[in-house]
Amino acid sequence: MEKLFETSANQIAATELTFQRFLLSQIDWKQRLIMIRGGRGVGKTTLILQHIKQAFANKPTHALYVSLDQLWFSQNNICDLVDYHYKHGGTHLFLDEVHRYPRSNWQQELKNIYDSYPNYSVVLTGSSMIQLNAKVADLSRRIDIYDLPGLSFREYLSFEKKGIFKAVSLSDLLKNHVRLASEITHKHKILPLFEAYLKQGYYPFYKGLSHLLYLKRIERTISTVIDIDIPTMADIEYESRLKLKRLLVLLSEHVPFSPNITKLCSELGLSRNQLIRFIELLHDAGIVRPLQSATSQFREATKPSKLLFDNPDIMYALSNEANIGTLRETFAANMLNKDHTLLAPKQGDLLVNKKHTFEIGGKSKTYTQIANLPDSYILSDNLEIGFGNKIPLWMVGFLY
Repeated sequence: MEKLFETSANQIAATELTFQRFLLSQIDWKQRLIMIRGGRGVGKTTLILQHIKQAFANKPTHALYVSLDQLWFSQNNICDLVDYHYKHGGTHLFLDEVHRYPRSNWQQELKNIYDSYPNYSVVLTGSSMIQLNAKVADLSRRIDIYDLPGLSFREYLSFEKKGIFKAVSLSDLLKNHVRLASEITHKHKILPLFEAYLKQGYYPFYKGLSHLLYLKRIERTISTVIDIDIPTMADIEYESRLKLKRLLVLLSEHVPFSPNITKLCSELGLSRNQLIRFIELLHDAGIVRPLQSATSQFREATKPSKLLFDNPDIMYALSNEANIGTLRETFAANMLNKDHTLLAPKQGDLLVNKKHTFEIGGKSKTYTQIANLPDSYILSDNLEIGFGNKIPLWMVGFLY
C-alpha cells in the first residue's frame, strides 16, 4: 500500500498547472461522489491531478490518487483502501480508470463507501463509456456526473499559447458573431490555426507527436475500445469485433453517411438489430455520432438518419482521404453537441435544439437550401468574419 501513496505523491508533484481544461472550474468539488466520463485520451487524469495539486497543497495527506489498473487491486479492493486512508486522516480519494478495476462490482463498493464514510469523498474517472453508462444507474441518487470532451478550438488556442479567450454561448454567438470574430481575428490569423486544429488538435496528447504518430495513436485507441472495452459490456465474439472494424471502414469511405440499413446488414452479415446495436456501442464509445431525423416517428427512432464520426481527428485517422465537407460537418456537430441537442433536418445539415437550422459549407455557400426557414444560419469555412446569418465555421469552436 505504501507504493500507492508514493506513486500518488510523485504524479501530483509532476503535474503542471499552466493549461487547464474548462471543466476544472465547473465541477462542484464539494460533492461526495463525482464521476468524470470521457473518451480515451481527452485529459481526465491531468484534470483530477491538477485539482488535487491546487486544492490540497496545504494538506497533501488528505487526498490520494490511484489508478485502478495497478497490480495492488488484483488482491485488494477499493473498500480496503478507503478504510486504511480514512483511519489515517484521509478525506478524498481519486480513482482513475474505474473501468479497469479487476472486479465487476465497483458500483456496489462505492455505494457502501458513500453510506459508511459520511465525511469521505470519492472522485472517479473512466474512459470506457460503455461500461460507465451501463453501471452508473446504480449510483444515480448519490453521484454527480460530468462529461469531458476533447479540446475545443478555443482551448486549443490557449494550449498553443495564442491567448486566453472566453467561451461564448450559442445565443451570443448567433447575435454577436461579427463583433466577437473581429475581436479574435484582430489578434491572430485564425484560419491557419483552425486548419491545424482540424488535423491535429482534439486530443491533448497531440503535443510532441508528428501528424503520422498522432493518427497512429488514435487508431490504437479505437482498436482498444473495440477489442477490450466493448467486450466487457457486450457479448461480442472475435468475428463480431472484426465486423465492427469493417463497419468503421465503410463509414470512413462514405460519411456523412445516410445508412441504408438493409444494404449494410447484407455487406456485414448482420441482422438489423445487431447493426443498430453496433452503432449504439460505437456511439457510447465516442467513435461515431448518429443523428436521428427531425421528422422521424417514434417507431423509427432507433434508425439513425445520418452517421458522422465523433470528431475530425478520428476521421483523419480512419480515412485515406478525408472529405472536406464531411470534416466541416463533423467539427460543427462535435462542438455543438456538448450542451445542445442535434437532429438531422429535412433541409440543412444540422438542427440544434429543435430550433436553429445550420447549413455548413465553404466561403461561397449560399442560403438557397435554407432560404425559407426561420432561425437558419450558414456556418462557412475559410471565412474570418461573417455577416448577417453567415457565421465563420471556426467560431463554433468557442462554445466551450
